[in-house]
Amino acid sequence: MDTTFTGPGHQVMRQGSMYNTKRIILASASPRRKEILERTGLKFMVDAGDYEEDLSLRMPARRLARYLSCEKAKAVAGRYRNAIIIAADTIVCLNDKVFGKPHNYSEAKRMLGILNGRNHYVITGFTIIDTGEGQSVSRSVVTKVYFKRMTMKEIDSYVRSGEPLDKAGAYAIQGLGAAIVKKIEGDYNNVVGLPVDALMKALRKFGVYN
Repeated sequence: MDTTFTGPGHQVMRQGSMYNTKRIILASASPRRKEILERTGLKFMVDAGDYEEDLSLRMPARRLARYLSCEKAKAVAGRYRNAIIIAADTIVCLNDKVFGKPHNYSEAKRMLGILNGRNHYVITGFTIIDTGEGQSVSRSVVTKVYFKRMTMKEIDSYVRSGEPLDKAGAYAIQGLGAAIVKKIEGDYNNVVGLPVDALMKALRKFGVYN
């Protein structure tokens, strides 16, 4: 797991067994990330921001995922004076080629055709910003995904379901896309869009406990 830290350190204030609490903001419009974070028991609100990701930026995939998550977090951080901001960005990578979300059916079919029967990497970068302390951390988590071999008819049928259109790499492992995945190596939630185990470990350094 790659990590980038910025900002000064800060102390976590504690009285008895109660840690200091700040508002937690999930800077994402993804219902999947919201659902994963809800399962931790954390109380948070959603503010998606308006940052437009640019996958054409020339940088290694893991660094790109961290950079995009950081920009998403910063786009929201300025709205809150004393809060914990969480943002994430998920990309699919095959032989250094980055796949984002398809914009239409033909693009989804093209992506799935390239990934068909092959293994690839799903990379989620996430960033946490403490706006009160001026501290932040960005990390990236990688999961290897193996696709089954599909016929063109199967690809077309999956695309026509509409599910691939807002998913990185044109599939959703938690949905109908489970049928085209042979196996994975790594964190399942990372493929869905939020590596919750790594995120919770990082949040503890900011005094956030579930």
